[in-house]
Amino acid sequence: MNANDIHNTAGAAKRLLIIDDEENMRHMLSKLMKKSGYVVDTASDGHEGLNKVDQAQYDYILCDIKMPNMDGMKFLKLAREKIGSTTVIMMSAYGTIDTAIEAIKQGAYDYISKPFKTDEVHLVLKKAEERERLKRENIQLKERIRKIGENYNFGNMVAQSKAMRSVFTLAEKAAQYNTTVLISGESGTGKELIAKGIHFTGARSAKPFVPVNCGGIPENLLESELFGYKKGAFTGADRNKKGLFEEADGGTLFLDEIGELPISLQVKLLRVLQENEIRPIGDSKTKKIDVRVIAATSKNLKDEIKAGAFREDLFYRLNVLPIKLPPLRERPEDVPLLSQHFLADFNKKLGKNIKEISPAAMSLLLESKWPGNVRELGNAMERAMVLAEDTILKPENLPDGLSVKPGVEMPADFFDGYSLKNAHKVMEKELITKALIATGGNRTKAGELLEISYPSLLSKIKAYKITI
Repeated sequence: MNANDIHNTAGAAKRLLIIDDEENMRHMLSKLMKKSGYVVDTASDGHEGLNKVDQAQYDYILCDIKMPNMDGMKFLKLAREKIGSTTVIMMSAYGTIDTAIEAIKQGAYDYISKPFKTDEVHLVLKKAEERERLKRENIQLKERIRKIGENYNFGNMVAQSKAMRSVFTLAEKAAQYNTTVLISGESGTGKELIAKGIHFTGARSAKPFVPVNCGGIPENLLESELFGYKKGAFTGADRNKKGLFEEADGGTLFLDEIGELPISLQVKLLRVLQENEIRPIGDSKTKKIDVRVIAATSKNLKDEIKAGAFREDLFYRLNVLPIKLPPLRERPEDVPLLSQHFLADFNKKLGKNIKEISPAAMSLLLESKWPGNVRELGNAMERAMVLAEDTILKPENLPDGLSVKPGVEMPADFFDGYSLKNAHKVMEKELITKALIATGGNRTKAGELLEISYPSLLSKIKAYKITI
């Protein structure tokens, strides 16, 4: 190993402190280490070494054990809190195994016995640099995993598609404020889960989250449910009753299927949003409330406005921060992640031990149109796991009625010319790309879906210049 091998990998020169009472040793090591690319300082004993570490931060310290005034072990003990992550290597001409063990117990990284060859110093510093590099990479990897986890999760929802990661980012921002949110999307896309995520991620998380389905309560009862009533307000009102707005005071009221709210109540809801106060049925006084409203709809409210079924002023009051959830058929890359999520969840709930989904079953899941979206996928997975008698989920365990996407019909000019060989390459590239998207870039799983070996897949990815 030559001196050039010891140059650090991080770019900037590393700082090294040499502590030794022998002037010749300090001179020799200093010259050697400077030649190897280090910025070097020296000290003649532990006291001087402590002064040096008070003045500068070192990447490495080479420290002799036997020294007058303050020996290396005492220095190591007193300097431990000051030097932080600095790598310390001890040196001694009188070393024993016990001495080496004690030095390492005190926080030293390694131990060299004198006399030593210059290559030994190079080697131990090279090992130390490699250890530091691995530590940095480990920290970076953990940070990447943390960020990936944040991107793939929001509340109880998981997704890896670009569209859903954008939804999660918007929802996280919404959680920081009391702004009214309008969530739109088809039935089963997870509108209530997003609403819960916004509530429980925000400052109101300790207060109630109160959901109400505006289309699930008869019109004549919905007003009293929302606003409450005074005793004697109508026949059967034999006591005062709090409405859902009061129940949610300090927290969040989730108005699901807001498009089903009758026009008469839309007027009253608009007033609540503007004035932050309610008036229970039969009461002459209003009550101040502190409620965040999150509304959701599977209808196109702009179409409802044109049809006269929804108030335009209420729409704009609700639509301060709109969040649109894409249907599952538009983000097939989320199907494998969601399926694995349901697998783990239902294993716990059902007391099962199903370890994986077979490639054939996953292909069927990927090909479904999922008109019921994530809710339908969850129901299909639960049914399949109930029926499964093995540790692998198979196609026959899935519901027979899965609606599968029709085959893709290629346009006449899709292929260039009449070459079957070229056509085969085009189709192969398309299928590989599709499998990689479906597995979130996991090449091992993509190979299983494609039923080809891992080395063969890598070769084809390189040949077709696929960048996923």
